[in-house]
Amino acid sequence: TRTMKLASSLLFPNQWRLLASPPQLYLPAFIFSTASSTPKSPTFWSPTLRQCRNLQTAVSPLVTSSYLPTSYITQKQIETPTSPEKKGPPMQESLGAFQKLPMVMPSIDLYSSALRKSKRVQPTKGIANIAKRERNRGAKQLDALMKELALPLKGYMESFPRRRLLHPYERSLIELTLGDGNYEEVLGKVDALRKKVQSVGKEHASLCAKALSKREAEDRLSEGVEKLELVFQQQGIAVDELLSIAKVLRAMPVVDLEMPTLCLVGAPNVGKSSLVRILSTGKPEICNYPFTTRGILMGHVILNYQRFQVTDTPGLLRRCDEDRNNLEKLTLAVLTHLPTAVLYVHDLTGECGTSPSDQFRIYKEIKERFEDYLWIDVVSKCDLLGGGSPVIYAKEDISNDEAEIIRYRETGPDGSIHVSVKTEQGLSELKSRVKEVLSSEMEKIKSEVRVDPTVASS
Repeated sequence: TRTMKLASSLLFPNQWRLLASPPQLYLPAFIFSTASSTPKSPTFWSPTLRQCRNLQTAVSPLVTSSYLPTSYITQKQIETPTSPEKKGPPMQESLGAFQKLPMVMPSIDLYSSALRKSKRVQPTKGIANIAKRERNRGAKQLDALMKELALPLKGYMESFPRRRLLHPYERSLIELTLGDGNYEEVLGKVDALRKKVQSVGKEHASLCAKALSKREAEDRLSEGVEKLELVFQQQGIAVDELLSIAKVLRAMPVVDLEMPTLCLVGAPNVGKSSLVRILSTGKPEICNYPFTTRGILMGHVILNYQRFQVTDTPGLLRRCDEDRNNLEKLTLAVLTHLPTAVLYVHDLTGECGTSPSDQFRIYKEIKERFEDYLWIDVVSKCDLLGGGSPVIYAKEDISNDEAEIIRYRETGPDGSIHVSVKTEQGLSELKSRVKEVLSSEMEKIKSEVRVDPTVASS
């Protein structure tokens, strides 16, 4: 108070009003020039003002044309941007990124909404000249139309995750479901549309602002609207493609890495989907033809008040990885990138269309590749294996079979559980075994030491 009284007695009225005026953004009120200012005003450097230069005022950032105390501004708003070399590596997203995707508006609805909003824009008040008022209105409406189109497109670009930052499992889903490179291609088209809209909108808004008459301003406005509409007609299909991608990805099953998962694997049509219906809440399609399961289906099972995941996967055929289709690669992606226990289903009848010999070779390959996984072997359709004499539906040459394959054809892998969905044989034993394996998987997950990748890299 004493300091302020001293300042008021030393300053002239005009200078006191200057001191009491709102300060500049993050600058003391009395710093009006830098050392490079020439020439220095004698009045500014007078002894009176020199004493007042040390008076401190509250720091008040300028926010949307209003002054607010610094304490009201979040740290994110006032933090100083760092240089690119100081930025840390981008963080890899956890599972569940597809469920965070924004709602994409169809291109025709996006353009109609933007046009409707832009037409409500009025010219700046106080312009008496008709020509000036009309070109002001036209320029503002074109600018509004451009922004109403470009801002949602920019939001899509920022909200859809970059594939390299996704979890490896979700990266595989994008590649195998949408095709290699299609995701990035569509995002590139959307970004190109945004840039085109901005370019055309700014160009025609500028032409409208330079119109010499009311009629010319109206013509420039109509030309600009027609040009933006033409751009959206030619390239707006990218928005519709992005809408389709969002629907596909958002429908992907959510996988919880903290929850034990049981993955059903085997050749096509061996009975995996039927067992998923028995074991979990999943309701897959069940038909008697190969590749009934055309994607990853996730169900859940509750045992002793604990919730577990059960996954149905497309069937595997006997061939090398290079020749596998995307459905088979989805199965391998689940096994490779997710912590799962395996329930491998065998059909010794050959009714599935894959001979027992081929099933054995597929089984051996998968078992060796994922030997560290908890494992359950199930022989399905055992009601068709009456009298220990398998009914072979699939033709195969058994003349050169090894003893191991002959034994497999008769009883399946060692320790396998024989079940039948029709007669319910072995289902109780299977459920009990599933409970044991999932409980073990839960303990395995809890015992693992999870290290933050950012800490490990540092």
